[in-house]
Amino acid sequence: MRIRTIVAPLVIVALALSLSGCGAGPNATTRLTKKVTDGQEGGINKDDNNISLRNFLLVAQPDGSAVVVGTVINAGANDDALLGLAVGANQAVFGGVSTISQNQTIRFEGETANAKAVIVGANLKPGANVELSLFFGKAGEITFNVLVREQEGIYAEVTSGLAPSTEPTA
Repeated sequence: MRIRTIVAPLVIVALALSLSGCGAGPNATTRLTKKVTDGQEGGINKDDNNISLRNFLLVAQPDGSAVVVGTVINAGANDDALLGLAVGANQAVFGGVSTISQNQTIRFEGETANAKAVIVGANLKPGANVELSLFFGKAGEITFNVLVREQEGIYAEVTSGLAPSTEPTA
């Protein structure tokens, strides 16, 4: 009788842990998920260059162009320059801040934007995934897959209009 009173609670606890998923521990797949936006992330970390790309996506425009949304962060010791952006053979019309020192950013779109990039003639459809390439003077090139969004909701104000100020940011 005594063994039964000890074994029964242990079996119940073991079943509860395995069925609830708690038995996976701190490395459970659901605990490691961190993507909270539609934007894609990437980076270049080589030869004393450390460029991080955060929340990149494209917003399709009625005229067939697509506007780049995202942030470039220079966490490396070297100053660098963003030389251009492209989707396939379509080069972006790019304006605003292009040179970034350590811990400075280039922000495409939003209230604190300091740059603008428009892919003219892309004719991309919302919901598609496309390869976006960014070209840096020192860090080199990075190409990654980004989502094309509709110009609605939080992206309703994203237009292919004029580029923001070219004043550097701190």
